[in-house]
Amino acid sequence: MKNFIVTLFVFLIACAPQVTPPPTQPPTETPARIVPTPRYDIPTQGQPTVTPEATGTKLTTSTPTIATTITSTPESNAWMDLPILPEPDSNLRAIYEKGLALGNSPNAFSIFGDCQAEPQEFLGVYDTDPALVASLSPELQETVANFAGSFERESPTAQDGTTPGALLWDQWHRGEYGCQFGETPVDCELRTHRPSFVIIQIGSHFESRNTDYLRRIINQLLEQGVIPILATKADNREKDFRINRDMALLANEFDLPLWNFWAAVSDLPNRGLFTRKDRPLQGDIYLTDEAKVIHRETGLDALNIVWRMATGQ
Repeated sequence: MKNFIVTLFVFLIACAPQVTPPPTQPPTETPARIVPTPRYDIPTQGQPTVTPEATGTKLTTSTPTIATTITSTPESNAWMDLPILPEPDSNLRAIYEKGLALGNSPNAFSIFGDCQAEPQEFLGVYDTDPALVASLSPELQETVANFAGSFERESPTAQDGTTPGALLWDQWHRGEYGCQFGETPVDCELRTHRPSFVIIQIGSHFESRNTDYLRRIINQLLEQGVIPILATKADNREKDFRINRDMALLANEFDLPLWNFWAAVSDLPNRGLFTRKDRPLQGDIYLTDEAKVIHRETGLDALNIVWRMATGQ
């Protein structure tokens, strides 16, 4: 009965701030390491250590994804001047090819995020609206065709109220989405969908170990040959921009592509944000219709760029 009450409580929360219990299980054992062209190094992972000093994967390249120097000082907001879309980085191809060798699908991507990452709020229309797809450039139409089925797909990693800690909590999926007992949402998504790319846009519902959990997730993705696309968010609910700053720092640390959505809505009134009447305590964290269009368009652009980086197109 106790387990039922806990599960029911988790199910009923909806995009609300919360303190996510720390992960009770480490990620499941990862496949044996397969090293393609030795252009980067991924540390061996047994039991991941979630500490600020945890070592991330660093891709060596003469043209880093983030050209601006970003420091970890609280007052540093250099990320605000970063471009909206990721810059070319051919080193991503090594991660992609490793993933293919491990069985990842070249036609699948996943999203790690909260309620605004769900299909009906974000990219789902690219699977459900043929007229919209027909209005895209030939290049983007090709991208949509390659990833058909991933845009509208519901998953354990894109739900109301999701935080980085929730992605590592083995009860967050409630046994739905084909997930098994003891699996984290990340484990489940990688097993059931086998994505080659993951868009990570999360942080409106932040927690004290936000960056530690994100670093752990990124390490797991890289070990399994999945390319993370890190993204900033439009809101500043935490009041000091630390979530966006830390996301840019992580992109720099791991040499990963960054989609700076915050910059994409800079010209909109109130950055395209509003407060829902039924959730007044949440503040301005929800996207207006205009901001939603920019969200899906720049999100597709970012996926298109990174996909072509990785495949050498």
